[in-house]
Amino acid sequence: MEHFTYKIHVTGTVQGVGFRPFIYALSKRYLVTGTVSNNSKGVEIILNADSITLKQFLTAIEYEYPLLATINTIDHEEIEFQYFDDFSIIETEEVGEVTVNIPPDVSICKECEAELFDPSNHRYGYPFITCTNCGVRYSIIFDLPYDRVHTSMKFFEMCEACEEEYTNPLDRRYHAQPIGCHQCGPALELKIKNEKLKIEQYDIVDKTVELLKDGNIVAVKGVGGYHLMCDATNDKVIEKLRERKHRPRKPFAVMVRDMKMARRLAVISAKEEELLSSKERPIVLLQSKGNHKGLPLLVAPNISRIGLFLPYTPLHLLILDKLNRPLVATSANVTDESICTNLEDLRKLEGVYDYVLEHDRDIVNGCDDSVLMIVNEQQIILRRARGYAPSSVKLPFELKQKTLSLGANQKSTVAIGFGDEVILSPHIGDLNSIGSVEYYEKNIETLKRIYDFEPEVIAHDMHPEYESTKYALRQAQGTENAQVELPLVELVETQHHYAHILGVMVEKQMTSKVFGVVFDGTGYGEDGNLWGGEFMVCNYESYERVAHLAYFKLLGGAKAIKEPKRVALSLLFDIYADEALTLLNPTTQAFSKAELKTQYIMWQKGLNSPLSSSVGRLFDAVASLLGICQVMSFEGESGMLLEELYDSSVVGHYTFAYEDGVIDVLPVVKALLDESDIHIAVSKFFHTLVEMIAIVYAEHKDLPLVLSGGVFQNRVLLELVFERFPEALVPNLFPPNDGGIALGQVTAQMQHMKGL
Repeated sequence: MEHFTYKIHVTGTVQGVGFRPFIYALSKRYLVTGTVSNNSKGVEIILNADSITLKQFLTAIEYEYPLLATINTIDHEEIEFQYFDDFSIIETEEVGEVTVNIPPDVSICKECEAELFDPSNHRYGYPFITCTNCGVRYSIIFDLPYDRVHTSMKFFEMCEACEEEYTNPLDRRYHAQPIGCHQCGPALELKIKNEKLKIEQYDIVDKTVELLKDGNIVAVKGVGGYHLMCDATNDKVIEKLRERKHRPRKPFAVMVRDMKMARRLAVISAKEEELLSSKERPIVLLQSKGNHKGLPLLVAPNISRIGLFLPYTPLHLLILDKLNRPLVATSANVTDESICTNLEDLRKLEGVYDYVLEHDRDIVNGCDDSVLMIVNEQQIILRRARGYAPSSVKLPFELKQKTLSLGANQKSTVAIGFGDEVILSPHIGDLNSIGSVEYYEKNIETLKRIYDFEPEVIAHDMHPEYESTKYALRQAQGTENAQVELPLVELVETQHHYAHILGVMVEKQMTSKVFGVVFDGTGYGEDGNLWGGEFMVCNYESYERVAHLAYFKLLGGAKAIKEPKRVALSLLFDIYADEALTLLNPTTQAFSKAELKTQYIMWQKGLNSPLSSSVGRLFDAVASLLGICQVMSFEGESGMLLEELYDSSVVGHYTFAYEDGVIDVLPVVKALLDESDIHIAVSKFFHTLVEMIAIVYAEHKDLPLVLSGGVFQNRVLLELVFERFPEALVPNLFPPNDGGIALGQVTAQMQHMKGL
């Protein structure tokens, strides 16, 4: 049969995942000749084959690709005939615009884990064992294409044995960029504060385990940053960690050796086990057994759910195998700042940890642990980071201009968009400090550098005080005042809640109108007020705000976000005016008489009391009115505590007024004050929120129901909405919180383009 020469181009996550060796193995199976190489767009294959073999070859690519790979497109064309003696893997061709996906960091594979604990293997006990099918990727990348010279492994020269594996196309470690061994790879150091302890390499893990057993807090350098680790069964060391980190009640994540240990601590469904054991190894929120059976209540005070995750690096495995007990493993960071990625950053926490388990492989790109939960058999991402990011999202249309979107101020992420693709960064965090803003800007520069990307459009939130908005304004000003001629960057302002819904529409590849419900804490509205209880009809060109919660005042502005009692008191003033000063309830009793009078004057005169329609703040108010929480120690605490009090046997909801697109919640507040049973009050409040959605949606039931916003991370509320509206759509590939804002902002330029 006549042979022809074909060029095959594959895009997606196809570099650093064993794709070229996979193609090489296929060439041997199908007895074809040619070449395979990486380039800036993906993988290019030149193939000599007949037409039937070509079809078989393409089918094998489509259905048998490596575990860590994802394929976006497979294109082929016949080209001028070329003769090849054999099939070979050739050097990377660095040409053209970079569009290949950055591979995320993933957990150790079963093969490497077996070798790690095999005394006959030369990598026995090696804390950085890896192969093409597992290990670090994004966290060590300087640039694409993903080759060793573009990673922090370029500083380690391979020994002869590693070199032989690295250059053998049939070896599992062929072109595994982080490859190394005891002889030539990264090594551990154990330090007390900044002083290196004189311990042999083979004894460092044993010494670390001994320190953990003795009740010490150890800062352990991992993949995308450091963890603060301590014995999760030792209440004294957990109390010490809480005191030192100034974290009185926020739950700690717990790393467990294996599923057997996990099952001792939590009730785990098949879907949850699948997540725990996946190559991404996220923290999964689970129902604890008997109030964290076997763990001190201090791990997660007042909460019956626990965040567990399995070890994802060989170092974690070695520690937990010898320790054989669960470990608190919380991100090492200063409050409101990003995870520490080097010793200089870590020194800010010197008063928190006792020892540091360090290694000499640089973390180029910080990346925190991902956090997920399962609701209604659906994956809900709460923090999208290691294992899941960065990643590519396909748009249901083509962008006309290269777009940088800057996200929000909380749970920040950024994204770049070109063609029909968006690259979404990992979780960055809240932009509340100089350090966090610097880390935010570093993430932007990383994406721009790796993808050789210069934006033509910058999409940002409407809030004038967001650091992301300020960054956009600086960039636009920079292009205008540049010493050398630079293309002007257009700014596109995007309403916060509209961006929430647009993000879900992109994920679900929706192109028609939708009915969006956004419940969150804060988002700047077009009228200058703080929205957060929004009902809107949206498409990619525009949105209409068809309903919202009636505005109430946030006494003290930003202070009200952390003090539920201020929100509740404002609602009491709305109902009773100055008579509220004489009421006796949990909210009023949380203030002194002088404070009550001051707050009333603020409410009366509107001093530092912005208007809000936020369901997130309504949650806070309910928690205060019922005496559950007056001052929060971490974001979302009030909602978590309300979840704990929900009783599924309670039926019915409270009445509320709905007129001219405005929902009046004051009747709900009155009813809550009259309720004698706190479980009934909380349960009926949840049902009331669902009823609000039902009443407004009844006017638009021909449209798909789309939910977004941080409040929809509340498990109870989400379960009740799914029960009432089984077809409701929520994001599954990115968080409902502000972590999805950047994705929505990319698409919002469509509204801008319509006017051109």
